[in-house]
Amino acid sequence: MTKPSPFKWFKTSPEIIRLAVMLYVRFPLSLRNVEDLLHERGIEISHESVRFWWQRFGAMFAAEIRKNRAERLRSGPQWQWHLDEMFVKINGERHYLWRAIDQEGEVLESFVTKTRDKKAALKFLKKPMKRYGRPHIFVTDKLRSYSAASKEVGAADRQATGRWLNNRAENSHLPFRRRERAMQRFRRMRSLQMFAAVHASVFNHFNLERSFYSRVNFKKNRAAALAEWRGLGAS
Repeated sequence: MTKPSPFKWFKTSPEIIRLAVMLYVRFPLSLRNVEDLLHERGIEISHESVRFWWQRFGAMFAAEIRKNRAERLRSGPQWQWHLDEMFVKINGERHYLWRAIDQEGEVLESFVTKTRDKKAALKFLKKPMKRYGRPHIFVTDKLRSYSAASKEVGAADRQATGRWLNNRAENSHLPFRRRERAMQRFRRMRSLQMFAAVHASVFNHFNLERSFYSRVNFKKNRAAALAEWRGLGAS
């Protein structure tokens, strides 16, 4: 039995919806910026349509990308994860966005909490381990919550800390920070959690590490990523 198309009751074509969602999530653009860019292509839509589309389809696209990549990551041993947390203000109140990055720079998990204690670190640590398995090394900063959580899961001997060891995690925060400024911050934990998860999957999908490839291979990988994106939600 074939699944009904998620675009069935929409007058706008799926190609335009995918393009609008990709522009808004992938690049540091506002809703009105996306509206103007589509207008340059002869597509007349409202910025409120872009808002509705990304909230309706963003999580679906992200889940499909995450499912395909999780199968590949589980097929081999996990070598090294970089764990770090960043401060995010919601209505003037400080919250914490915990993020797990693998050795290739892909975002494995994003998790929002109000506290930065052992309980929050433990809950965050268990989420990627349940999905991808256990890595050989956990690279963290010197926050004590990580040490306590590592002991709880029996991985205290796998934790590594150092002054520059966690630079990969620190650098991975930059695209999200740029996106956060364009959105003028968040107003609810739920919206932050949702956008962080969607942004992570889209970032992974288009993270081609162009400095490691020749121009020819980079163009092939970019074309393959775009072709896979255009097929999301089609099955």
